[in-house]
Amino acid sequence: MLYLTLASKAYARNLQYRGAHMVHNLASAMFGYMYACLWIGIGADHQLGEYGVQGMISYIAFTQASLWISGFLTNGLGIPLSVRTGQIALDLMRPVHLFSHLVAREWGQIAYQFVYKSLPIYLLYSIVFSLKWPSEAWTLGYAALALAGAAYLSICMNYIIGVTSMWTTESSWLHWANHALMNLMAGFFIPLEWLPKWLEQLAWLSPYPFLLYVPTRIYLGFEDGSLLWGTLLWCVVMTLICLALTQVLRRKVEVQGG
Repeated sequence: MLYLTLASKAYARNLQYRGAHMVHNLASAMFGYMYACLWIGIGADHQLGEYGVQGMISYIAFTQASLWISGFLTNGLGIPLSVRTGQIALDLMRPVHLFSHLVAREWGQIAYQFVYKSLPIYLLYSIVFSLKWPSEAWTLGYAALALAGAAYLSICMNYIIGVTSMWTTESSWLHWANHALMNLMAGFFIPLEWLPKWLEQLAWLSPYPFLLYVPTRIYLGFEDGSLLWGTLLWCVVMTLICLALTQVLRRKVEVQGG
């Protein structure tokens, strides 16, 4: 019940800014539209592999909408700000585990972004580009599970980034480095199989493909649910890392400037 309350509070807090967030939606939709137009132009002279022009438009539409679920999360889950203000000391003293506390709160943020950002953007693309939705229920189910796993992995990655602020006065560069790697190695804009072979193999050694590429491939019907095992494995690994880092924090809390 506590975690549900934390998530619902985060969801309700965002409701106060729905008007401002519409600007984000328009900007995100415009970027996705430009990306799609680029592939339409490229597709005039190239076959674009197994995707084809319409397939690449669907690919771009889905990844652009999914960014609000697995990409645009709270920087460091708010830990850097807590460190600067000294709030982190109180957060660690709470009777609830720091990791689960921040995870629950971020799920509320993701739920809001899914309802008010991802869905409207994808519906807009569906109308503009006449996109076809999956006809099989299992495809939607597996894609939903893949997106949920992607969101959780992104939460864990942001938690790890946030934890680094305990030892450095500036961790925002890690946030932007993570975002850049996600654009390249998660299959945003360019499918992983079109990357140089060495870079594709390197990407699959990381959790990045499971943030965007895997959910998109499943949604478009190019993959079945077998890749979800990879998502599950990385979720377990990242959870263990986050729990281990939390134990380190409890032994040494360093508040910058306080």
